Amino acid sequence: MQRFMSKAAFVKSFAMVSLVAVASCSTEAGSELDEGSFGNPTMNNILVETGQKSYAVDLAKRFAEETPSTINFAFNSSQLDDNARAALAIQAKWIAQFPEMKFKVYGHTDLVGSVAYNKALGLRRAQAAVNYIESQGISRSRLAAVVSYGKSQPLVDTNNPNRENRRTVTEVDGFLKNHPTVLNGKYAEVVFREYVASAAYQTELTGTGAAGNSQ
Repeated sequence: MQRFMSKAAFVKSFAMVSLVAVASCSTEAGSELDEGSFGNPTMNNILVETGQKSYAVDLAKRFAEETPSTINFAFNSSQLDDNARAALAIQAKWIAQFPEMKFKVYGHTDLVGSVAYNKALGLRRAQAAVNYIESQGISRSRLAAVVSYGKSQPLVDTNNPNRENRRTVTEVDGFLKNHPTVLNGKYAEVVFREYVASAAYQTELTGTGAAGNSQ
């Protein structure tokens, strides 16, 4: 009887160890990742392991706080109005002063119309925003990832036309791998760099001011 109890105890102990091991694995970096943020889970793991993710998240928060990161559109339109262009110009000035960063622009629609049509419309809105930011002197290589959510993520849950849902949102997408600052690992320096709306960033070649945007 004693021998049987010892064996049972061993089995129970082994099971407990296995459960702990499984639980430990479930908390690895990226296991609960929202795949819409900072690329896919593999990229998320790389950012975590290299210490970049916390800095990218900090800059993403700063961008959202210091710029009008969302613009809106008329019904069934991807045309930029004066308010949208003004907001995108501010975004471009911020982006110009943080040349180590890359960005995504997400296009959204309201809930009127088919999924396929709205996805294409959301994409056109995102492309319109990216084109305008690029026209302000920002390299297209920093705005390469243009994603449309179509009508899948409304701000206001209504089937009626809604301007708040017809929008694009610009977000920080991480660091440029080939930028000198990134290669030197000076992430904190980038995060704590002051953004001044009227300022111009310093070029790395001459140390002289370079215009933050162009008309």
